[in-house]
Amino acid sequence: MDTTVLPPQLATRQDQTGQRYRTVLFLLCFISCALGGTVSTLMAVYLPIVIADLQGSASLAVGSDTSAYINAMFIFGWAFGGFSWGLISDKFGRKKALLLAIGFYGLFTMATGLAPTWGVVVISRFLSGFGVGGVLVVSFTLLNEVWPARNRAIFTGILSIAFPVGIFSAGLLNYTVASWRAGFLIGLIPLILALVGIWFVQESGKWLAYRRENQTSEPHLTALFSATHRAALLRGSLTFGAMLIGLWAIFSWLPTWVQSLIATDAPHERGLSMMFLGMGGLSGGFLSGWLIRFLGLRQSLVLCFSVCTAMSFVLFKTNQVFTSIIYVEIMVLALFFGLSQGVLSVYVPQLFPTGIRSTATGFCFNIGRLFTASAVLLVGILVSKLGGYGNAIFLFSLVFLVGLLVVLFLKDKQGFTPETEH
Repeated sequence: MDTTVLPPQLATRQDQTGQRYRTVLFLLCFISCALGGTVSTLMAVYLPIVIADLQGSASLAVGSDTSAYINAMFIFGWAFGGFSWGLISDKFGRKKALLLAIGFYGLFTMATGLAPTWGVVVISRFLSGFGVGGVLVVSFTLLNEVWPARNRAIFTGILSIAFPVGIFSAGLLNYTVASWRAGFLIGLIPLILALVGIWFVQESGKWLAYRRENQTSEPHLTALFSATHRAALLRGSLTFGAMLIGLWAIFSWLPTWVQSLIATDAPHERGLSMMFLGMGGLSGGFLSGWLIRFLGLRQSLVLCFSVCTAMSFVLFKTNQVFTSIIYVEIMVLALFFGLSQGVLSVYVPQLFPTGIRSTATGFCFNIGRLFTASAVLLVGILVSKLGGYGNAIFLFSLVFLVGLLVVLFLKDKQGFTPETEH
């Protein structure tokens, strides 16, 4: 056993160097996740003019079917990508998986903007989602392994606001850039980030140590579904999945629901709604680490699911015409969505050991997206049957109540805290 003690000055310099590296790494993860949020919602805010460009029609009837199909394909890509990149990360390393996933979604975001037909749009959106899913899984896994335990929950919570920042940016982009094709050229930025990251991103020390000590360990999928980890996998999947299904139905259909409340074209109202959605989520994610410290993980999740259930009813069942109060309701709902994402981003990765952490996190983060994609697709189908967008969206937001029941009957591991290492 090595008992070498570094001189104080050398130890201080190494700590400062490590902190500088973590800061740069955090910025790369934050920006790439934020751009993932932008890419995820860009089609929703540009949809009316995309339809007008490619189909010669901008009617809500045409938009319902088209948006449902494209958003569903993006989420399917996200789900498969999150799980696939998790496997790649555990097998080949966090660095390779992260940079390849960033470059992947950047490339196919640009391809979306250059697409001449709906077929190319659908394929490009599926592959963009495939890359975005990987970036979110590997970023949170890497941060959980690199960041010191004493403030890991705070910085994981701050990283979780990156996605709402991206949503805000999508609304801002729609507000300022009229051409949807020009808007999708934002994919050039993650491509540049991936190339720059080759020179300064380092491999996770915990992953390297695990690989040295477990050269002959059982395959990742075998370990993932073993009896040892089955209960944790179920808890992580149900809590994260329940929040995803409701919120993605809202994210995907909010601009169209806003449009349905207004007789004329409403680009500013659509854009501002997405911006308020992003601002609320940003605030919630930033505060999530302190919420965990104050209430603990379980009570934080109970609060988030309870408020999301209540606010979904208020937003979609009490508004028949568009008024400015809708912006406030959107922001409150998004605030607790942001809080939940920060809490769950701390909770899920640390349920699992290093060897399967990325694969398991990818599974928990993304198994719900398979159902989410179906939900988003079904919202469009059910609009006419349920009497409007509000009723259809509210129906799927009832999964917040399901998530609340799961948390209330959830039995956490004894002694589990956000700082626990497994």
